[in-house]
Amino acid sequence: MAKFKLDDTDHQILDMLIENTRTPFTDIAKKLLISAGTVHVRVKKMEEAGIIIGSSLTLDYKKLGYAFIAYVGVFLKNTSQTKFVLERINEIPFVTVAHVTTGKFNVFCKIRAKNTQHAKEIIFQLDDIEGVYRTETMISLEESINDKKRLMHSIFKEM
Repeated sequence: MAKFKLDDTDHQILDMLIENTRTPFTDIAKKLLISAGTVHVRVKKMEEAGIIIGSSLTLDYKKLGYAFIAYVGVFLKNTSQTKFVLERINEIPFVTVAHVTTGKFNVFCKIRAKNTQHAKEIIFQLDDIEGVYRTETMISLEESINDKKRLMHSIFKEM
C-alpha cells in the first residue's frame, strides 16, 4: 500500500470529524471554503488508506447510570492461559477495555459499573475466571484528560 500524504485540509477535516463524527460534509465544506464533494473524496481516500476506520459514537455513561469507573489488574496463574482468560473477560459486558500487558499485571481492564456494589460483583466475576490468580483494583475518581485531538495534532506536526 502506498503511503498516503495528508495535507492541511485533511488535518482540518479530521479535526472536525474527531470533534463530532456526525458533522455533515456540507458543514465541513462551508467552514473550509471547499466543496462538499471535495470533503467526500478526501474522507473516502483516507478511509481507503486505512487512516479513518469506521466512526464511533460517544455515550454519556453518567446519564445512563454507569458513572463508576475502575481499573482492574489481573494476575494469571500461567501466561499460557491468557487467551482463555481474555475470552472469559470478553463475556463480561461491563469490562469495556482489556489490555495484555507487561510488568505487574498480565491483563489490565477498565470496568464501568452503576456503583461500588455493582463494581464488586464485576470484580468477583473476574476473580472467578479459571486461570486468574488474583486481581488488584484502582477506582477512578474522575477522568481528567480524554483528548484525541491533542495526539492527532502532535502526529500532524511530525508529518
